[in-house]
Amino acid sequence: MCDMKNLSKLKTLEANAPEAIKAFWSFDKAAMAARAIPSKYKELMAIAVAFTTQCPYCIEIHAKGPREAGASEQEIAEGVPVAAALRAGAATTHGTHAIT
Repeated sequence: MCDMKNLSKLKTLEANAPEAIKAFWSFDKAAMAARAIPSKYKELMAIAVAFTTQCPYCIEIHAKGPREAGASEQEIAEGVPVAAALRAGAATTHGTHAIT
């Protein structure tokens, strides 16, 4: 199901819903722009979120971002257990719904 070639279909989405897709790209660009939070940290957040959502497209797309923004291998590696802790925390807290 996940094939990076599918991303070529984004052009079809934009052709059929141009305002919404262009607005998304504009939003994405604005969200990732360096402002109060430097690009390096935004890129580290993006890859950590990609790990927690387990979106293969996001992981592939955002895997290079932290390095390009100056993050070290250690910084990227430390983001992995942070993402894992949040995912595990969500499972734990949601588990309370099963407790009577």
